[in-house]
Amino acid sequence: MSARFTLPSSLRIQHRRDFTRLKQSGSRRTRQGLVLNWVELPADSKPRLGLITTRKLGPAVVRNRCRRLLREAFRLNRPLLRPAELVLVARGALVGKSFAAVQAEYLALLRDAGLLNSQS
Repeated sequence: MSARFTLPSSLRIQHRRDFTRLKQSGSRRTRQGLVLNWVELPADSKPRLGLITTRKLGPAVVRNRCRRLLREAFRLNRPLLRPAELVLVARGALVGKSFAAVQAEYLALLRDAGLLNSQS
């Protein structure tokens, strides 16, 4: 049986009320291809992720690729994160980028927001 490299549903933000709460009461940072809304959580919590990809990005294939790349960047770098709920909004500049470029932009955005642990 092969290992599954998925993001468990317990680490995903899926409800509209959570997205709305983060947008209204959370902090916000932007970069060229991403917008980040977040709320920090207590130290014993796990980071959670929500993704927004609008139709402005392109057809479903393009939007799904953006979501997959952002989920993977979150999954691989989760140990570096301080506990927070994150909502990432993909912008058009993200379309067509490689995983390495998406991950670099994601980490730079987290660094700007101060959401990376001090030892990273």
